[in-house]
Amino acid sequence: MNQASATQTRQDAEIDFRELDDIIEDQYGNDKENLIMILQAIQRRYNYLPQPALTYLAAKIKVPVSKIYGVATFYATFSLEPRGRNIVSICLGTACHVRGGDRVRERITEALNIKDGETTPDGRYTLETVRCIGCCSLGPVVKINEDMYGRIGSDEVEKVLNKYE
Repeated sequence: MNQASATQTRQDAEIDFRELDDIIEDQYGNDKENLIMILQAIQRRYNYLPQPALTYLAAKIKVPVSKIYGVATFYATFSLEPRGRNIVSICLGTACHVRGGDRVRERITEALNIKDGETTPDGRYTLETVRCIGCCSLGPVVKINEDMYGRIGSDEVEKVLNKYE
């Protein structure tokens, strides 16, 4: 078995189709008008959008898989690749950038030994650069999962990351 098919087998084994039924049918009534909300719920559950879940969703709500992929790839919030348990978002919008956001990102990449868009080998962290988190007066800002860290200095990065070990 090659690596790609081994990965696919692991991903298939991870999918709980009863849980998907709960999301698709019970929470959203098989309504294709709720596609974005269904995708958000699936991503909350798996931390990304697994291909088998999208294929199953397409059949359940009677929407072509291509349309579902179109929506999933249009919105930056969705990921088709497995992500870490902790999503580290560093804002590099104008306000954060001028207040040292690049130095903070540099320190994060050194501490985690990954680049933007990558996940640590242990699956603990994924690093994402974003253009605006919406807290411009608190820049530079780092968001880890739903926790916000404003006015963060590069010297504080490791202390903050250690909270998620």
